[in-house]
Amino acid sequence: MTTIYATHPRYAEHDMPGHPEHAGRLQAVWKRLDETGLSARMRRVEASPASLELLRTVHTPAYLELLASTAAYQRLVRLDADTYVTPASYEIALLSAGGVVDAVDAVARGDATNGLAAVRPPGHHAMPDRAMGFCLLGNIAAAARHAQQAHGLKRVLIVDYDVHHGNGTEAMFYRDPSVLFISIHQSPLYPGTGAWTDIGAGEGKGFNINVPISPGFGDDSYSALMEQVVWRAARRFQPQLILVSVGHDAHWTDPLASMRLTLTGYAHIARALHQMAGEYCDGKIVFVMEGGYDLDALSYGMANIARVLLGDDEIIDPLGAPPDGRAEPNIAPVIELAQRIHNLSE
Repeated sequence: MTTIYATHPRYAEHDMPGHPEHAGRLQAVWKRLDETGLSARMRRVEASPASLELLRTVHTPAYLELLASTAAYQRLVRLDADTYVTPASYEIALLSAGGVVDAVDAVARGDATNGLAAVRPPGHHAMPDRAMGFCLLGNIAAAARHAQQAHGLKRVLIVDYDVHHGNGTEAMFYRDPSVLFISIHQSPLYPGTGAWTDIGAGEGKGFNINVPISPGFGDDSYSALMEQVVWRAARRFQPQLILVSVGHDAHWTDPLASMRLTLTGYAHIARALHQMAGEYCDGKIVFVMEGGYDLDALSYGMANIARVLLGDDEIIDPLGAPPDGRAEPNIAPVIELAQRIHNLSE
């Protein structure tokens, strides 16, 4: 069993000190993977830039031209209130999307069993025609389309459990029945999208599953959602590849949200998806880094995903459970609603 590990040292060049999405996020992940010996156990690939031809399958030419033009800027500028670019950011964004594509390539070819893409800037908020929410390019969306075009895969499942709704990924596949998109996210919260009723359109109707949940849910609730919603949807869809948008911002320590997952709970989600890939697509799964703004939660969480992919039983959770000991809200009504809307009752 081989786990591909896609990253690039230049990712740190996209940086704005004091911004939540800064270079130190990925540097903390690199350090944790190196110190634990996990990076040495994976097959590292240095990301290559995604092609413009591929990116045009998920982004408009006008937006790609605009993003390319930022390379001529002489200073850091904001594309919107949340999203910045430096003169190097366009090249780094190409490498970020390319890192996910490279990991998918290795897994789809059978050169690796599974993969971890430690990339930035993140991608799941990037819209077809604009940057958004710290994200410049649709990293995971481009990789999904590449898997279909280059490797002939007919059905790709994308599971997004970043605490923020993956509105960009959703927009890129909203009318596409070949990609099943499932997002579990806090609501209300940025970007304010991801309603229950957003289930896809046209031929893609029914292939977009949003599970918006209120603040306060944790390990038991996410585990139940995986078992009673995600597993059932995957069983019906029968994916040939699973791609995962991993945000560690649903951890209880994260400063930008209000969920209560622990590192142990995150590892349970990763194990469930890893098992799902083993059952439905010969283990073909790639985890892709998105959000997460507490550096310990992010770095330990990414290390635990590496352990899952490598087949280790050990999980490291030095942060433990939320100290207040509050019980989680009742997740049963959420599950019942998801099952009813998407005909997932068994």
